[in-house]
Amino acid sequence: MPRPLTQDTSPHPTAIPTADAPRTLSKSQRKRDAHALQALGAQLVALSAAQLARLDLPEVLHEAVVAAQRMRAHGARTRQMQYIGKVIRQLEPTALSRVRAASGPGQVVAPRPHP
Repeated sequence: MPRPLTQDTSPHPTAIPTADAPRTLSKSQRKRDAHALQALGAQLVALSAAQLARLDLPEVLHEAVVAAQRMRAHGARTRQMQYIGKVIRQLEPTALSRVRAASGPGQVVAPRPHP
């Protein structure tokens, strides 16, 4: 015997987007943003110890960058770069803007020489 049709009781009601509702970013845009922040992390890893000291990075980010600089294994370094991107994504907007300004287009980032 079929169930009688009743009102939709799904836990997620269908929302009609309104003009004042915040827009959610597409998955592609979120990935582009994540890759951009990971590239920012790669710029930080390319800096020397003296340049890093001048940036006044949050302690967690500074430790992650220093750890990445010590790593030589490709897989470990790749995982660490992804971790640095995650740490940067979790930064407060003011700290993130400070990091971006410090490693922005006005500053030339020279690659570190490999021993």
